[in-house]
Amino acid sequence: MSQGLLLPLLSILLEDSGVSSDINGLNSAAMYVGIFCTMFFAEKPVLRFGYKKVILTGISVVTLTSLLFPFTHSLAVWFVLRLLVGVGDSLLHFSTQLWIVSSSPADRRGKYISLYGMAYGLGFSIGPLGINLLPFGRAVPFLVTCSFFICVLLLVLRMNNEKPERAAKGARNENRFVTTYRMAWFVLIPGLLYGLMESSMNSSFPLYGLRIELSQHWISLLLLAFGVGGLILQLPLGIWSDRIGRKPVLIVCGFIGSIAFLAIPAAGSNVAVLFVLFAIAGGVVGSFFSLGLAYAADILPRAILPAANVIASIHFSIGSILGPTVGGYGLRYLSVHSVFLFLGAAFLAFALLGFGFRPQRAAA
Repeated sequence: MSQGLLLPLLSILLEDSGVSSDINGLNSAAMYVGIFCTMFFAEKPVLRFGYKKVILTGISVVTLTSLLFPFTHSLAVWFVLRLLVGVGDSLLHFSTQLWIVSSSPADRRGKYISLYGMAYGLGFSIGPLGINLLPFGRAVPFLVTCSFFICVLLLVLRMNNEKPERAAKGARNENRFVTTYRMAWFVLIPGLLYGLMESSMNSSFPLYGLRIELSQHWISLLLLAFGVGGLILQLPLGIWSDRIGRKPVLIVCGFIGSIAFLAIPAAGSNVAVLFVLFAIAGGVVGSFFSLGLAYAADILPRAILPAANVIASIHFSIGSILGPTVGGYGLRYLSVHSVFLFLGAAFLAFALLGFGFRPQRAAA
């Protein structure tokens, strides 16, 4: 919800204030800079304090920081606040993802991580609807979203704390990361693509929509369609990946997602066609991050799964930083359609790379 709301809401507020699309995109990337920086130390507090305590810390940071946005119009302050939201998001997502893939049985791992993805997709879909609360006051979307955060925090307080399995003593951190890349390079790309796609859709698409004369109402509903598509297919794709394998599911979804993104410019401002394309694209690529994590857990030893999650999250952050930055510059200097052409090409390249990937071994 935090990402689904903040990215389009803040982009629209900055656009209404006359901020250029490239500066808007750079400001949007701040949240993912925070996520990126946090991943270099997120593993240690999880190992030391356990999943629950780190999740609670992340939720608290996101909630408190989100409440501060309505009190200032300063680009510099918003940049810092977005950095802090990224830190909180990074802590809670890293902990929840690692907790699920580490504790799930192999034959149901895709299903369980897909349930997590469904929860993420639900929040991602609901978040943009907060744009429609702006007529009631600038602070209202932030207050409503934070009330949900507080409810989740109270639920997490009821859970038992656990800690991840540690690597063998004497194992060097750099060896774990090198081993992860050597064994699972293809598995780590979905995180990059998911971050690229998510941030582009939430930061650049609202600007694209305004330029092709879509109303804020339609922009929020199209983002909802994108999220709902991922929500509907999240669990089926997870179950299918348990049965037929993660790799074929990822390759097919990459091809279909590429076609859908490349077709969006041809749809113009035809809302009905855009709804269909957004639902298809969201459905097939909305599971990328969760399926990538499940695939990593399939082929990597359990003791280096935390390293794989760190790398996947760093890739997600890199993609998320690139998304609004490339999208903003593309909108201003290249073409209004550049963001979708870029996404289509990226997912096509991923699908083609999949044919060359051969997993080396099963997880210990």
